[in-house]
Amino acid sequence: MKKQKYIRVFLVDYGMVFVLMALCILISVLTISDMHPEDPAAARSLARSLVKEVGSDINVLVVARKTSADEAYATALQDELEAGGAHVVAVELGTPATLRTRLEVLGQQDERVDFVATHDFSSKWRVLSSESRQEMASLYPALSKLKIAKPPSYRWPTFLTANNLIGILNQNAPIAIMAIGMTLVIITAGIDLSVGSLMALAAVVTAKSLESYLGGEDASGLSVVFAFLIAMGVCALAGVFAGVIVTAFKVPPFVVTLGLMMVARGMSYILAGGADAVKIEAESIGTLYSSSVLGIPSQIVLMVVLFIVAHIVMNHTAFGRYVYAVGGNETAARLSGVPVVAVLIAVYAICGLAAGLAGVLDASHFGTGRPKAGEFYELQVIAAVVVGGTSLMGGEGKIFGTFIGALILGVIQNGLNMAGVDSYSQMVIYGALILVAVLIDQLKKKVVKPASS
Repeated sequence: MKKQKYIRVFLVDYGMVFVLMALCILISVLTISDMHPEDPAAARSLARSLVKEVGSDINVLVVARKTSADEAYATALQDELEAGGAHVVAVELGTPATLRTRLEVLGQQDERVDFVATHDFSSKWRVLSSESRQEMASLYPALSKLKIAKPPSYRWPTFLTANNLIGILNQNAPIAIMAIGMTLVIITAGIDLSVGSLMALAAVVTAKSLESYLGGEDASGLSVVFAFLIAMGVCALAGVFAGVIVTAFKVPPFVVTLGLMMVARGMSYILAGGADAVKIEAESIGTLYSSSVLGIPSQIVLMVVLFIVAHIVMNHTAFGRYVYAVGGNETAARLSGVPVVAVLIAVYAICGLAAGLAGVLDASHFGTGRPKAGEFYELQVIAAVVVGGTSLMGGEGKIFGTFIGALILGVIQNGLNMAGVDSYSQMVIYGALILVAVLIDQLKKKVVKPASS
């Protein structure tokens, strides 16, 4: 009996982890395809295998596109070939037309070319087809033995590539950060519909602060940080305002934050002067978004750190216990000495602050203050929290669950994008997810109740 109780509690608390794993496995199976490596490591491996199999007495033409990634690939390939004793006759970074010109010049100079070392994409250029090579071999004897060398392809899920997984985390970091604040609000049996609009307001306030008061194009890094703090402070104050209205006047949180959502969105457009975006001229604006820690985008690092801090606060501090107490039974919490009013104002302020941080990240990402930023994000944020197991009735929920919920939504969105599903259909799916999560929340209570009796 006791064993069954622990199994039930485990499934209730961590069941969504298994859902996330199942989704990852399913999408991985559905996205298995041929992978064609184009990174420097693949280039070095190709060079080593070419020298080992054929020998170092070879003349190689390195070919790639004129992109930063391909330049790194070509450089690694050239360095490894020369280190192995092979002779690199030239490095051609360009188009099929420039490659044809290069081959003709080498042929006219009677420069022997044994291999064109490239990657899968460039190997499919018509100039490197067997027919084209035969044609050039008939004109230029030096090209008569020309062959193509490229890294071997392999089959692997597109979903499980490092770039895609990092992209999922990076793209959903602002939503996950806002979900932290939303978790606290929903645990207190409240709701905040204004987070998406506050995100837009923070982005526009950042842009207007830099443009009008902090130096504009000549703004220093410190000025940009100050603009970020102003924007986050405005959103935190908006959260305080919502908390005061909810506590002092007993207005339902749904109504208060619905009104705040409209006010914040309208103010965003007013500050932007009706424009689609307010351009930020400061050079250092993109540093927050583009920087990284050990190769991991700073936005992801910030998200993880905030989740860890929130987990500690909610599970190991008096404030966390107060939040659960207010959501479980506000009257009992008040009679027990919990500062209910202060706790409610604090959670709405934290939710606003989180939305402000998301807006700052958006401004850093796009280099503009976008009044349209965060549209319908409140739906995704609430979905992440509810899917993560936080009860809309209040008193129940875990920060870890919200993190898993945000990942589930990110994985689903990524899978839908890969399948070519349009954004409107994705909204339908998010709405359905919220309904399913609420039903699961009700079923959980029925499952756990027998276990505790």
